[in-house]
Amino acid sequence: MYGTCLDQQLKSIGIFLSAANGQRYIIEFLEIGGVLTLLEILGLKQLKEEAKKESIKLLQIIASSGRKFKEIICESYGVRSIAEFLATSKSEETQEQVQILLDTLGHGNPKYQMQVYKGLIALLKCTSPKAQQLSLQTLRTIQTIVGKAHPSIVGSVLGVLRSLHLEVQYEAIQLIKDLMAYDVQPAILQGLVALLKPSRQETARMQAKILEEAGTLHLMESLPVYIQQAAAAKAIGILAQDSRELAEELLFLNVVHGLMCAMGNKDHTNSQRQASITLEFFVQNFIVVENYVKEAMGEKLFQLFMQDATNLYLNMDAVQADILASNIVNIPADFLARAKMDWPERESSPEEEMQPEDNYTSPKPATS
Repeated sequence: MYGTCLDQQLKSIGIFLSAANGQRYIIEFLEIGGVLTLLEILGLKQLKEEAKKESIKLLQIIASSGRKFKEIICESYGVRSIAEFLATSKSEETQEQVQILLDTLGHGNPKYQMQVYKGLIALLKCTSPKAQQLSLQTLRTIQTIVGKAHPSIVGSVLGVLRSLHLEVQYEAIQLIKDLMAYDVQPAILQGLVALLKPSRQETARMQAKILEEAGTLHLMESLPVYIQQAAAAKAIGILAQDSRELAEELLFLNVVHGLMCAMGNKDHTNSQRQASITLEFFVQNFIVVENYVKEAMGEKLFQLFMQDATNLYLNMDAVQADILASNIVNIPADFLARAKMDWPERESSPEEEMQPEDNYTSPKPATS
């Protein structure tokens, strides 16, 4: 492993292992500790990325040869080694090969599929955006195979919403949508609503951390808690539009109060925009929400909101922002129960299906 041309040697071995009658070569390779050697290569810092990529390809060939071979890789602490390599690899091409390997290990491997599943959840906390994106994509597939959601996935997927990378946030929201079918649904909804109001202690801590690491003053726009706040507002809007039941659950969690607080966040315009778009949806579809919001905002601000919710943050002044941030709206559950409106049955057009989710627009108000 410390000699020259290691990647060429691995490619040569691959010719035998991938041959039509390569099963006997694979068995011979395993008998002399081939899997352990390949996994060790992944953790050696002095080796080039190319050699590690070839090692991953050989592991793919072995894993694709049957359930027993997948189990041998997992028994050799393979999931941990492979996941750690995905988190530290600098090559996106190599990371995509690792994703294929993890996906293979998660299929047709009932003895160790939960180990793969937990390994992917752990990867969500790594610092590599590409690794996070690929892990989220693979988790969506493995989740259906596992059939139940591990409680640790809640905090991990909500934490990913802090990512500056929109492709990572997109995959996180897609996974959140999938998780609505599992018993972690209440915890995720509560978590999303809580993210609309970052604590002052956490905000102050993040500000101090940014100053300490960079040594210069950064714009408040870069605070992860505010990025997470905006993503949570967006996710809530998507979930509410997908399901009347989820929309009502969110209202019982006092989501309106949180959305209005986010709309008053003068330090992060995207939080204001996403929260405003989502609140517009609730106002248009629940009469009681409209009444409470109108009373809390005041006539003038409410009119501005109804005229152009998307750009409200551009048209309101500091006093109006403070009114939103300090709102005390608390819609009682009994009012909500009596004020339910008929949910509009609505078919989406092909043009709307093609519209990116980042710029989704609220449907027209429901009519009684």
